[in-house]
Amino acid sequence: MNSVSAQATANRIPIAPAELRETMSRFATGVIVLSVGGENIHGMTANAFSSVSLEPPTVLCCVSHSAVMHKAITSSRRFGVSVLAAEQEKLARYFADKNRPLGPEQYAGLSWKPGPVTEAPLLRGALAWLECELTDSHESGDHTIFIGNVVNASRSAGESGLLFFDGKFQQTATASR
Repeated sequence: MNSVSAQATANRIPIAPAELRETMSRFATGVIVLSVGGENIHGMTANAFSSVSLEPPTVLCCVSHSAVMHKAITSSRRFGVSVLAAEQEKLARYFADKNRPLGPEQYAGLSWKPGPVTEAPLLRGALAWLECELTDSHESGDHTIFIGNVVNASRSAGESGLLFFDGKFQQTATASR
């Protein structure tokens, strides 16, 4: 970087968190529920999730340092992912509610099954499910980027996904075939 570029960078005022949140709200994302089984059973709605690599099959999720899920993933070193269907907005809201019960009670009355590899709760009715083993993590600001190797994956016949766009839940349109 030359001295003019370095000076311009040094003089920039950082973007405010609220402005970044508002700007990023224009980027549509899928909605998932991250889950951990075993002693640290927990679920959390997230939209900071992405495929990283096909060889080896790898995904990432970003979790706030203050979230219960952060400790759960760090402790168990494995996690599940339920990719929510359009009609699962109620579940997305439930797992985003910080006042819901914690531990096994948060899954009481819900339809789920333990993942065959990780034992992480996987929600029935989702569009797809993944089970991952934590391979790496990177601190970035107030979040950790967790990278997991996909050790099991499956999908349903559902066609319409749940999205988060402009600060609201939305649904994907079903394409005509």
